[in-house]
Amino acid sequence: MITAVDHVQLAAPPGSQDLLRTYYVDVLGMTEIPKPPALAARGGCWFQAGTVQLHLGIETDFRPAKKAHPGLRVSGIEAYGARLAAHGAHVEWDDNLPGHRRCYSYDPVGNRLEFLEPRTTV
Repeated sequence: MITAVDHVQLAAPPGSQDLLRTYYVDVLGMTEIPKPPALAARGGCWFQAGTVQLHLGIETDFRPAKKAHPGLRVSGIEAYGARLAAHGAHVEWDDNLPGHRRCYSYDPVGNRLEFLEPRTTV
């Protein structure tokens, strides 16, 4: 039985690790976590925030997916979107998911990321 998502793997081009570290740590507020030694030789980097892990693996013929993306739940989405924009990241708001406030942004290599927060009812 599936009980949880352990991580989401995204691809990145060779030589992009420093750009990824800056974006995922400084812009998104994640923490870089060490890769196991047997996997570290492949390059790439892993990041975590709470129980959410994103693994960025190196792909020689990398092309970012146009539609595929992780959906990351956040709290305080308005402030989070402002944080992204303040760091120079493009933020695209989308109100088409009932019961949620959400936006999209892209990492420095073109991976699409969705950030969403359930709307509270009063």
